Amino acid sequence: MPKTPLRIGTGAAFSGDRIDPALVLADQGELDFHVFECLAERTIALAQLRKRKDSSKGYDPLFERRMEGLLPLLGKRRFRIVTNMGAANPEAAADVLIAIARRLRVPLKVAVVHGDDVLDRIDLDSPTMETGNPIAEAGSLVSANAYLGAEALLPALASNADVIISGRVADPSLFLGPMVHHYGWALDDFDRLARGTAVGHLLECAGQLCGGYFAEPARKDVPDMAHLGFPFADVDAEGNAVLGKVSGTGGRINLATAKEQLLYEVIDPHGYVTPDVIANFATVRLKETAPDRVAIDGAGGRPRPAKLKVSVGYLAGYIGEGEIGYAGVNALARARLAGDIVRERLGAAFPKLRIDLIGSTSLHGRSFDTEERPYEVRLRVAGRAATAEQAMTIGEEVEALYTNGPGGGGGTRKYVHEQIGIVSTLIDRERVTTRITFKEWNGHAEAA
Repeated sequence: MPKTPLRIGTGAAFSGDRIDPALVLADQGELDFHVFECLAERTIALAQLRKRKDSSKGYDPLFERRMEGLLPLLGKRRFRIVTNMGAANPEAAADVLIAIARRLRVPLKVAVVHGDDVLDRIDLDSPTMETGNPIAEAGSLVSANAYLGAEALLPALASNADVIISGRVADPSLFLGPMVHHYGWALDDFDRLARGTAVGHLLECAGQLCGGYFAEPARKDVPDMAHLGFPFADVDAEGNAVLGKVSGTGGRINLATAKEQLLYEVIDPHGYVTPDVIANFATVRLKETAPDRVAIDGAGGRPRPAKLKVSVGYLAGYIGEGEIGYAGVNALARARLAGDIVRERLGAAFPKLRIDLIGSTSLHGRSFDTEERPYEVRLRVAGRAATAEQAMTIGEEVEALYTNGPGGGGGTRKYVHEQIGIVSTLIDRERVTTRITFKEWNGHAEAA
């Protein structure tokens, strides 16, 4: 196995993440791999909807902007990129990337990982993990994407492609794949896979490890959050690592930020299930070794699960929303009256109408105001409908409060959003087949 530590950086933690810290890390981080994790359950279902409307779309909305900034740095610094920004259409993303490479005059080889889309292979009688009811009861399905593991990335990594683009790959698996490739770990070396998974889990949320989502004034202060850096990890042949960030970037990596991130989204620390391994995070050890440096080791592993998780998206109707603000003396009472008016007018058509007084009741469903006298309140009304036209009536009623409701209302807004519901199920591994395709621009010829 190679002895040189492998440096892996994080370029994104979700579809809408900042771009500039990823560019700083690409330029100054001395990376071997830059990983961009941009998918969530609803994200890929929404991407499927975009692809339905336009077959050339369905990849991450910020993909082009990210790659336009990254490709010149990739050509200069020679790191490799691994990303699931392909979302519902990794092939189209690769086409766009080759066009960017040609325009920027950056020779590039792209590997595309296929196989996560299993909409035509799921059993509609399979139970959902949330309720146990058959998937068919969810209604009209728009997507079914299996969580691929590191194994699916290995042929692409072995090809020495500069950029590997996939759809749904499990978050830590995007990071684990380069480790397995670099060090030649066996896919049944579950302790190493578990340690690599723990590192990937810490890296996958980017700014969170550096103090984002962690910070709280006067209790958990984090410096220079306006310029929050993204993390990297130096991973050794055993899967142990030292976490860090580029000097001069904002944020902080310490035991507290690392511990919070380690526990993030982990239901059972003794059995964190991924496509690659069932990892035991309860034995993980963390140690600060220098400012903004935390070492991690100690995770153990058990054999990977027999089935893969599948995220299934279905059409869930439309959400209509309306907002209006009230300010000044008696603002809360006026906002309550406005909500009562809308509920009386729409309650029969929308029995589950939601009425929030933002600043008073919106987060907890009730007020915790000590004096019940906030000086400004924003009313939000929302409800679900089968059609966009019906959903639109909610915003219309709220807008009508201008002259048909309490005095002093203003700043109305109205929205209609198509809704995607998400359920999960399992699929046998044997029913999920992956493959790799390639696209290349060598600086002279057309894309292959």
